[in-house]
Amino acid sequence: MKSPVSVTYLGGPTIILEIGSLKIMTDPTLDPEGETFHNPTYWKTEGPATTDIGHIDTVLLSHDQHNDNLDNAGRELLKTVRQTLTTHIGAERLQGTAKGLAPWESVTINSPEGDEITVTATPARHGPTGVEKLTGEVVGFLVEVKSDANLQVYITGDTVFYEGVKEVAERFDPQYVFIFAGAAKPRGPFNVTMGTNDAIDTAFAFPKATIIPVHFEGWSHYTETGDMLRQSFKALGIDDRLNILEPGKKTSL
Repeated sequence: MKSPVSVTYLGGPTIILEIGSLKIMTDPTLDPEGETFHNPTYWKTEGPATTDIGHIDTVLLSHDQHNDNLDNAGRELLKTVRQTLTTHIGAERLQGTAKGLAPWESVTINSPEGDEITVTATPARHGPTGVEKLTGEVVGFLVEVKSDANLQVYITGDTVFYEGVKEVAERFDPQYVFIFAGAAKPRGPFNVTMGTNDAIDTAFAFPKATIIPVHFEGWSHYTETGDMLRQSFKALGIDDRLNILEPGKKTSL
């Protein structure tokens, strides 16, 4: 690996992954606190930890149809980036530089320093079986930085734990897994993102990985907190594998 790799957590589902001078953002949610969205109704309880983000090269967008994954300011950001990778139907809606990927399709990105980065779309299911007609298509991402010791980062996107996540574990061996947690319940009493049980199942599916939760604070429809994740992992004796990032702070991977 030619370049250092770091991550900055902004809140909600939004991180900035830096590989050398290349900056990749997930699911841009950059609106201030108090912004309200409808159908279903939810609102931002916190703004991003920092708005000093500089230029973003690439966006990995799990889906475009929900405002807690792409809000107003996030949509404006997409107009400035070199490329947005998302679902095929999302790319059709967004147009511009958006490119659609189906699960297991890959693209290669090169950093200015010469790092070869492969982004592979991964399956995701945004809730229980049969939920697709309500929530629409979603995708996750496996980011691999090629080197003598490959760095793999798995970003689940909005999904619960199901056979698609298990298949990612069969194909890849990431050192870091960013789970979209929070047990979001915008449409009824069922989760459309990972709750604590899903998080623990994911940890055991990827036994060598550090589990890093995002998407658990900053929006009104998240129902499980970082403290709940800590308590659950501690109860099973795996709390050393959970890393809850400090918002706004750059952390080396």
